[in-house]
Amino acid sequence: MQPATDQGLYIHVPFCHQRCHFCAFYLEIHHPRAAAEFVDSLLTELRLYADSSPFDHSPLGSIYFGGGTPTTLSPDQLTRILSAAKDTFGLASDGEVTVEAHPGSVTPASLRQLRRGGFTRISFGAESMNQTELDSVGRPGSPFNTKEVIVAACDAGFENINLDLMYGLPGQTLHSWNTSLHEIIALSPSHLSCYALTVEDGTSLQAAIRRGLVPAPDEALQNEMDAVAESTLTRSGYVRYEISNYARPGFASRHNRLHWTAGRYLGLGPSAQSYVGNRRFGNVSNLAAYNSLLRNGQLPVSEAEELSHAHETCERLIFGLRLTDGVALDESGVLSYRGLARTVDELIEDNILEREGSLVRLTARGRRYADTVAVALLAGLEQPSCATTPP
Repeated sequence: MQPATDQGLYIHVPFCHQRCHFCAFYLEIHHPRAAAEFVDSLLTELRLYADSSPFDHSPLGSIYFGGGTPTTLSPDQLTRILSAAKDTFGLASDGEVTVEAHPGSVTPASLRQLRRGGFTRISFGAESMNQTELDSVGRPGSPFNTKEVIVAACDAGFENINLDLMYGLPGQTLHSWNTSLHEIIALSPSHLSCYALTVEDGTSLQAAIRRGLVPAPDEALQNEMDAVAESTLTRSGYVRYEISNYARPGFASRHNRLHWTAGRYLGLGPSAQSYVGNRRFGNVSNLAAYNSLLRNGQLPVSEAEELSHAHETCERLIFGLRLTDGVALDESGVLSYRGLARTVDELIEDNILEREGSLVRLTARGRRYADTVAVALLAGLEQPSCATTPP
């Protein structure tokens, strides 16, 4: 079979047993009957794409089960979906197959079944190794669960294990963050994702902050925590390859890289997003509507847009800048659009970007303002003077 390609599949499992205070993702509270109906709908969605695949004939390089909490489904359900996805699109001989899990949602037996069923990578939402911090954001489970589940995953045969951590949690200090990092490092995961806590509209966290029950994240403290994470993890053999992601050599996430390098990916499940060619489209963000459309033999796509060459170029730059490798300007097409190129120069002058030969990348300061950089680049693209004809 062929080696990995720049094509990937994302499967959104919209169930959790409860919603954490910071979560703004589309999800439903798990119920066995609803889960069974969802699996049937997802298999129908796969069959519909088998008849009109948006991909070329190359096999997938990665399959990623996200959520929600995918492991609210049984191992039998998950492996059934994975088998159908492989049958539909094929999977490269060295393909990466990830499943997200809450530490309390798996057992040694279920982990062994997932590994035997073809999952090669597992990602646990640890968030913190401090019980008080977990409680502050309504995160179920305990640090002990995390330690136990890493041992169990290794025993089950998983060599590629990611842990998600969050910094800027209510009550978290530099000392407690550093302690969490060292406890996680002692577990020796192959990959770590470190995310700054953000306050999303409509979340319980936002409501609690507005009522004065918990403090809002301290941006200056989060910047210090980010710096501590980079220095601590680098000393421990991890490589920062993206704004939020660190990996031991050879364990960078193919799913992540696919997104940041303008690879093609198809999203299945309610609210899942896709990007194939110059077309972006998304599924309905409602489980009942998703099931209904598929029962009637219709793909559950609710929104779609075709990107112009200029917007594709700008987005490749925005996403590519998340990677520490940076973006090669002479290969990206950026220089064909004067307004975009001028914005890049201005960001370099402001020490947000740095240039080394043809490569441009975010500075340490720039990484703190990646979202602002994206807004600035899109604004630069819209300047009338940038509308030159691409080569």
